[in-house]
Amino acid sequence: MHQLTEFVTAHLALSVLFVGLLVLLIVTEFRRVSGGVSDLSTLEVTQLLNHKHAVLVDVREEQEYQQGHIVNAIHIPLGKIDEQSKKLEKYKKRPIITYCRTGQRSSSACSRLHKQGYETVYNLRGGITAWQKDNLPLTTK
Repeated sequence: MHQLTEFVTAHLALSVLFVGLLVLLIVTEFRRVSGGVSDLSTLEVTQLLNHKHAVLVDVREEQEYQQGHIVNAIHIPLGKIDEQSKKLEKYKKRPIITYCRTGQRSSSACSRLHKQGYETVYNLRGGITAWQKDNLPLTTK
C-alpha cells in the first residue's frame, strides 16, 4: 500500500488521468447497457432481416430518405420519432433496427424507442454509409 501511495504522489498527473479514463469507461459502459441499445454491423442487420423479420426505421430527414434508402424501411425522421412511434406498434414483437447517415441520430432514436417500451431495438453501426460501403442495395421508390 505504501508503494501505491508513493507512486500516486510521484506521478499525480498520470494518476489523475488514469482515474478519469476509468470513470469515463465505466460511465460509457453503464449508458450502453442501461440504454438497451446495441450497435449491429451490416452483416448482423441482414441476418436479422432475413431470419427474424426485423423492421428497418430510417430516421433521416425527408430529402435524405428520397435520395436513397434501404428497401422496405419505414421513414420516421428523428424529430418526429416520439409522436410517430405509433407506426411501429404492430412490430413491437419484432426486432427494430434504426439507421441514419452515420449512426449518430439513429442511436438517439433507439434510446427513445427503448424508453417507450420497444425491447429489441438496434442501431445500424455506421448508418447507411456503412451499408453503401458494403455494396448493399438501396432504393429511391
